[in-house]
Amino acid sequence: MTTRLGVADHLDPRGSDLLAVGFGTTVAMWTVGYVCRFPGVNAPSWLLMALLLGCLTAGGWAAGRFAGRGVRGGLQTGLLAGVLNLLVLGSLLSGGDTPNQITPLAVWWVPGSLLVAGTLGGLGAALAQQRPDAGQPAPLSRHGLAGFTAVAAAATFLLLVAGGIVTGSQAGLAVTDWPNSYGYNMFLYPLSRMTGGIYYEHVHRLLGSLVGLTTLVLAVHLQRVEDRRWLKNLGLVALVLVIVQGLLGGLRVTGHFTLSDNPDLTRPNLWLAVIHGVAAQVFFGLMVALAVFTTRRWREAVPAATESGANFERNVSLWLLGAILVQLTLGSLLRHTDTALMAHISLAALVLVAGLTLAVRLINLGRDLPLLRRLGHGLLHGLTLQFLLGFGALMARNLAAPHGGPHPADVVITTIHQATGALLLATTVLAVLWTRRLCSGRDQSEQPSTKEEATC
Repeated sequence: MTTRLGVADHLDPRGSDLLAVGFGTTVAMWTVGYVCRFPGVNAPSWLLMALLLGCLTAGGWAAGRFAGRGVRGGLQTGLLAGVLNLLVLGSLLSGGDTPNQITPLAVWWVPGSLLVAGTLGGLGAALAQQRPDAGQPAPLSRHGLAGFTAVAAAATFLLLVAGGIVTGSQAGLAVTDWPNSYGYNMFLYPLSRMTGGIYYEHVHRLLGSLVGLTTLVLAVHLQRVEDRRWLKNLGLVALVLVIVQGLLGGLRVTGHFTLSDNPDLTRPNLWLAVIHGVAAQVFFGLMVALAVFTTRRWREAVPAATESGANFERNVSLWLLGAILVQLTLGSLLRHTDTALMAHISLAALVLVAGLTLAVRLINLGRDLPLLRRLGHGLLHGLTLQFLLGFGALMARNLAAPHGGPHPADVVITTIHQATGALLLATTVLAVLWTRRLCSGRDQSEQPSTKEEATC
């Protein structure tokens, strides 16, 4: 079997699989580093290093196992992750008290880190070749582009969680300047200075840079490998939106374009913070949609008639999506300005009713379409969890922190509440798209013309 480009299907000739594994390895490493250095966790350095090296080896193994690339592919995966990790390596190589001064050891650290990353990636791929099924077709050879867009969506979700922690801990102004950080280049701000609220805010910026770079590479890659012009344009829309998001996040701190770190010369804008939070959710939904559009199933699925037609599910899913976006906007207002509480609670009841209705319909519809059934169960569980978290967040508002500021329970519950809201948004986006792609919406009386048309 050959691909559109005429190359054997055993390997992805476009490199989408390597991008998926390389960026996926980087996102995994950043997640591990973020959690291990989190205030209150502060895992031992040896444990953090072991976990990071393990991620690199696992990334190489994935390149061998799921991309079928062999040792060379593992090496390429490790090197790609090593290059991306240069975004945070500068924090370890900064000279300390003198802004933007690099330690002389950088001349050894940079090539050394790339050498280690590539070696471990190659080692992981070599281990994958020892598996009994090493000669089997590699899943990412056929699904590499979808895998890459899924990684981009996962990185965006990580950024959303980090942003929720920044808001919940009231650390949005912990760093007073932008794009610099207290006069340092953002990528050279010393790790030793990242404490408390500064850690929350600065790492959020670094994660934003990773998401921005991932979106840029994805948009360019879509221009190169996609044959659907509308999807190419959608990738460019995502790139524009992530750039706007970066500007909103920065101007929320300074209020205007300035490199000054003097709070007297900046004008923090709370309303830009609200818009920044809402736009982040919209961007996440867009990335989820891109992940759907790049799947082979989306391209190859043939719509099938349902027992009672799918127009109801289509309409309810669209209305639910709109209600969730409004609810997320009210939630952003509540978190940033402490207003709109009653509107947020009232709309939550409507979202719950509409969501449960759609979930039950999808579960019933999914008797012949398992994907829709899974989405229905996902909505059902997500709405239940979100309702409980909303009640917990409401109770946590009355807790007083022992040393001032937000109570830790308030930060944790509200952040999980926001993250679950993002997952509900993603699930609803999937429901909107797949009910339109998999179901024809015809009445029961209208029979499919062929056997192939009757299945998905």
